[in-house]
Amino acid sequence: MFSVCFCFSLFKECPHPDEKQRLELSKRLCLETRQVKFWFQNRRTQMKTQLERHENSILRQENDKLRAENMSIRDAMRNPICTNCGGPAIIGDISLEEQHLRIENARLKDELDRVCALAGKFLGRPISSLASSMAPAMPSSSLELGVGSNGFGGLSTVATTLPLGPDFGGGISSTLPVAPPTSTTGVTGLERSLERSMFLELALAAMDELVKMAQNDEPLWVRSLEGGREILNLEEYMRTFTPCIGMKPNGFVTESTRETGMVIINSLALVETLMDSNRWAEMFPCMIARTSTTDVISSGMGGTRNGALQLMHAELQVLSPLVPVREVNFLRFCKQHAEGVWAVVDVSIDTIRDTSVAPTFVNCRRLPSGCVVQDMPNGYSKVTWVEHAEYDESAVHQLYRPLLSSGMGFGAQRWVATLQRQCECLAILMSSTVPTRDHTAAITAGGRRSMLKLAQRMTDNFCAGVCASTVHKWNKLCAGNVDEDVRVMTRKSVDDPGEPPGIVLSAATSVWLPVSPQRLFDFLRDERLRSEWDILSNGGPMQEMAHIAKGQDHGNCVSLLRASVSIKEISLLKEKVFHFHRIGVSIGLYQIF
Repeated sequence: MFSVCFCFSLFKECPHPDEKQRLELSKRLCLETRQVKFWFQNRRTQMKTQLERHENSILRQENDKLRAENMSIRDAMRNPICTNCGGPAIIGDISLEEQHLRIENARLKDELDRVCALAGKFLGRPISSLASSMAPAMPSSSLELGVGSNGFGGLSTVATTLPLGPDFGGGISSTLPVAPPTSTTGVTGLERSLERSMFLELALAAMDELVKMAQNDEPLWVRSLEGGREILNLEEYMRTFTPCIGMKPNGFVTESTRETGMVIINSLALVETLMDSNRWAEMFPCMIARTSTTDVISSGMGGTRNGALQLMHAELQVLSPLVPVREVNFLRFCKQHAEGVWAVVDVSIDTIRDTSVAPTFVNCRRLPSGCVVQDMPNGYSKVTWVEHAEYDESAVHQLYRPLLSSGMGFGAQRWVATLQRQCECLAILMSSTVPTRDHTAAITAGGRRSMLKLAQRMTDNFCAGVCASTVHKWNKLCAGNVDEDVRVMTRKSVDDPGEPPGIVLSAATSVWLPVSPQRLFDFLRDERLRSEWDILSNGGPMQEMAHIAKGQDHGNCVSLLRASVSIKEISLLKEKVFHFHRIGVSIGLYQIF
């Protein structure tokens, strides 16, 4: 009896336990793993059967109601009464087609009321069914407000025509702009409707939690003694919020951080960037190895991203072979809370999706995380970023565990600093004036863009070689005389831009140095000191031929260096980026003959 009650309580929190959870449960209840697995399968089947019976009962009731309405309409048609005198009215026979239209009209009106109720809950404000159905299509004036004085007007363009589709929410035909459902093998329409309804409930709960975590201060957030960063008070968090994605897996640890900063971008442009997987990856190139949008549940309301809900997959990285890439499947939900105030929230879906669809082992779960963006009068935006995740610490090298637990690896401070740096670079590129410290007199505007594009491709290749994401198919080499902290890999290069066909060899490792990040960065970026560590310098100093600034800090730039080597010259393109939040130094080289 205790076993059954315990299984029922666990089923409410996690209806799809993974193999590790099933093994732990079987040991605790003195049962076989197969018994636990079959019990959960049978319970899910029972729940599905009960749901189908309940829906069939509702459909039968609606059918009886429609029949009763049909009979009453037929009786009224047989004995028409004049509303003025109360006597019998003499009218012609009503066609069968008109009768059907009246019945259908009544059903659609009831359907519209239910959809408006759902839309009101989804958007956080009441929706009038009469206004929704009768008001003509008007252009959204809020789009014009996104064009600020910072030169980012072109980034805030939003498509005004969005695809319409059925099957939104709990199987209700909706007037909301919803992308057509993606065909999934073996998934019925009922199961997909139920899944989308669960996604909607999860997104609303995650949005509510994100906004509260962004607004509340102490005792929910406290200042750390080292660095003064904001960290989450887990005890207060457990008292305030109900876990929306189930209990934390065994062996997982929690990381949670918050950061607020001013960014030179307006809210609409930033929201569009976050909701586009390609632009999101370009905005955070050293943090996102790979990302894609797997399903669009809702594309937004009124030609904007308000109410947009989509499924995404991402691989998040720290530039070290000692930190595994984090693969996450999550919902991304966007909502406008006020004029010029938006919020975008992410939350993992591993507890909703069946284990046969999700990865066999999940090394990271995203609890409600994201950002709240507010437009400022000077063309900037105030961004409050919250990062909350649970991850498997056993897969992380001992050298990097303190860094990740402090939030410096995947924390909010790194996201905000990267966003500020990238937006500052975009503002400089879109500006008509060239920074005074740029040494690009002989380079045209097109040449500057080409150099920056080449530097970006160089950075992407560098990150892919260090972290071994699935962007490329890497093969790990095992050698007896290579230390375990060094990762050596190979891959085939066929049609990769800028690379000759053949085998690419990558060797990466991480070391600890007893110097400050700023001092190490200054040493590596000084072309006069390259002979002390760079074999391509040929034992002498290098000459900086071109310097393209990427931000206000002098260290954020792209440089073209030249070294004399006997009868020929070798040129190096170098991108220098210093992470202001002291996470590390990123310097890349690209050889040009």
